[in-house]
Amino acid sequence: MTLLVPVLLWFSAIGCGLIAGLYFAFSTFILQAFDRLGPERAAEAMNAINVRIQRSLFMPLFLGTTLSGLALAVIGLVHLRDPGGGAMLAGGAIHVLGMFVVTMVFNVPLNNALVARGTEAWPLYLRRWLLWNHIRTLASTIASALFIVAIAAG
Repeated sequence: MTLLVPVLLWFSAIGCGLIAGLYFAFSTFILQAFDRLGPERAAEAMNAINVRIQRSLFMPLFLGTTLSGLALAVIGLVHLRDPGGGAMLAGGAIHVLGMFVVTMVFNVPLNNALVARGTEAWPLYLRRWLLWNHIRTLASTIASALFIVAIAAG
């Protein structure tokens, strides 16, 4: 356990930071650029990304940080009074709920609707997907920072 917690913290801090950066890019310029292409090309581009991302190095990072965040939340809960325990608990919970659960409950169904309805779905898709993506960006950023706090406290 002595080595496991620092490894999980470092992996989670870096992984959440990388994920936050990707989500930040989508929130701040990628989807706006797609939108300028028009609904048909925008939907086509987003659908292509959604297919490709499932076969990329992003997926092990996405799933890995979810599992490590969950583990750190449990470890933090058990060691709540220890230095960094609260930060581990909060960081893990925020990442799992604000990134993973939001993705699965909101972003993935919106992606599926975009595939099914294409151009027709784009305007509503853009607005709703971006809202939930902003939340994922914020959650991943906060989780990364809290994992760094836990590293510093240890």
